[in-house]
Amino acid sequence: MQPLAGLLVLDFTTLLPGPLATLMLAEAGAEVIKIERPGGEDMRATPPRFDGGSAVFAMLNRGKRSVVLDLKQEADRRRLAPLLGRADVLVEQFRPGVMDRLGLGYGELSRRHPRLVYCSISGYGQAGPRAGEAGHDLNYQGNTGLLALQPGPMDRPVVPPALTADIGGGTMPAVINILLALRRRDATGQGCHLDIAMADAMFTFAWYALAIGQATGRFPAPGALPLVGGSPRYQLYPTRDGRLVACAALEQKFWLAFCHAIALAPERINDFADPPATREAVAAIIAAETAEHWASRLAAADCCATIVRSLEEALQDPHFVTRGLFAHEVSGATGRTMPALPVPIAAALREPPTAKPAPQLGAETEVVLSAGRSPAP
Repeated sequence: MQPLAGLLVLDFTTLLPGPLATLMLAEAGAEVIKIERPGGEDMRATPPRFDGGSAVFAMLNRGKRSVVLDLKQEADRRRLAPLLGRADVLVEQFRPGVMDRLGLGYGELSRRHPRLVYCSISGYGQAGPRAGEAGHDLNYQGNTGLLALQPGPMDRPVVPPALTADIGGGTMPAVINILLALRRRDATGQGCHLDIAMADAMFTFAWYALAIGQATGRFPAPGALPLVGGSPRYQLYPTRDGRLVACAALEQKFWLAFCHAIALAPERINDFADPPATREAVAAIIAAETAEHWASRLAAADCCATIVRSLEEALQDPHFVTRGLFAHEVSGATGRTMPALPVPIAAALREPPTAKPAPQLGAETEVVLSAGRSPAP
């Protein structure tokens, strides 16, 4: 039996943070009902297309069900009553105050449904000077100092490849806190309101810089931290053929093994003496040979240095394939399938690999809103 089997989650979210959070709950066995406006959420129109729908939407909403309601209409809000009466979790991602104006805020719902775990995901939280401010991932990283730790060269700043605030500040804290709240509800019978601010967790990601700054009064300059470019041991080094070596030889034993593998001059091995000189010496050596040349040598040295792979290459890596990361599938309207989005839910807590569809817009509105409990998908 899956750990969240029998739990009902009402998903009022759109785009990435909330839908990914409820996807994880669904993969752990919860029944997730997606409440969408007429016409559906914006992600349904996001390319590329997959079997008549959006591939991105399909990946984030696999196994959920769709109900279409116009929440601005009182009649449609009344139709939610049966669902709210049996819901265990509600997840919303509107700006602060929107759900209150719709009569669906936590204060109103908790009086009628005290066991409800109500999770609000927003950029800056439900209260505070920035609470009503619009923003996206880059803004949340920028306003918390995280982005300044390594923006890249000022004439060529680099946009981070990961949506750290959306996933690390929205999705993950939402899932963690929902599970904690359900655990407490099991003991007390009381639900609660979870205020998840995507910007808040960016300070968690700045843990090393915070420790340095708070202890010494001097915060690291851009690129100065050892783990963001300040150390020769933790660097990306270009090869002769335009690939990259990801060197993460932090511990002394790994660093020495790396230096031996590339035949670094003995006077440059002590990287604390002159870090820029050591970095330049390593870069020159790596740049003189191809990625293929370095791959075998670094693998044999077992020194935490590897060739950066493309996403296409990584998908074919026997290690990840063997671990079953791509064994689950999303099915389309005509039965076509593609690998589902890997999520960090342990295999022991999920169903065996299977194909599940993303919900067709409003396809189960009438069934789900009926008085009795709707059948499992």
